[in-house]
Amino acid sequence: MSEVQAVVSAEAQDLGDGRALSNRELLRALLRKPQFVLCSLLLLVFFTMAAFPKLFTSVDPRFCELAKSRQPRSDGHPFGYDIQGCDYFANVVHGARPSVLVSIIASFGIFVLAGGLGLLAGYFPGAVDALISRTADVLFAVPGIVMLIVILNSVPNRSIWVIVGVILVIGWPGGMRLMRSTVFSVRNREYVLAARSIGVPPLRILRKHVFPNAMAPLLAMTTLGIGGMVGLEAALTFLGVGLQPPSISWGSQFGVAASYRDTPHLFIWPALFISTMTISFMIIGDSIRDALDPKLIR
Repeated sequence: MSEVQAVVSAEAQDLGDGRALSNRELLRALLRKPQFVLCSLLLLVFFTMAAFPKLFTSVDPRFCELAKSRQPRSDGHPFGYDIQGCDYFANVVHGARPSVLVSIIASFGIFVLAGGLGLLAGYFPGAVDALISRTADVLFAVPGIVMLIVILNSVPNRSIWVIVGVILVIGWPGGMRLMRSTVFSVRNREYVLAARSIGVPPLRILRKHVFPNAMAPLLAMTTLGIGGMVGLEAALTFLGVGLQPPSISWGSQFGVAASYRDTPHLFIWPALFISTMTISFMIIGDSIRDALDPKLIR
């Protein structure tokens, strides 16, 4: 058998031993889980709400009547009114966009950044690994939420992209460590060694052989973490270092509700939406983790 055939046969054997699923098999396994299907439908509703809020309400969220301030639900206004007399249902619907954008973009960015740095650190031990790992150690030494507050508090105009950028700067070390440890276990497998022996360039080995077989734990971790990103965006806005008026978000609604505890609907509706979205992401992440777990694939 030639060395090229050794690469192909070794990789095929590795994938055929039940340690990885094809995309079709993974999707089939996930669709057999009722909780995955239900949560996916809920997230589809949230994504549609964020992209096309006018499909859910035609009311302008900034049209207010002070005479209706903090009034309970009425016909055509199922969530009641906020402190300025604005329709609260319209505000909650339009508040979905910042939460969805921050959670999805930040999580995807962390996946790409942590995955790339973890690949380099795990495949090139020595100076490259030391530089990346020591940088991660420095970021690990500082409490993340404190660093977020300090950095965002120094930025005068905080947009969604600014918040995502700061989250990316401090959010990659955990995923990088996970990817690095997985790459350590993959880099010495037969098909990688065979590819090296015939002179395949390192970047091609990383792209074609190492990354596809090392990404599963990081993918599951990222999916589980999307729910946390939703809560993080709300917490930052609640603390006053997130999105600024006139932006509408669930976090800003939390901040207002904290000052009006005698009006529970101001708190209940954004809390319900944040909780539902967060739990849905976590259940989907848990389902993907179970499907990708080598011990469960037989």
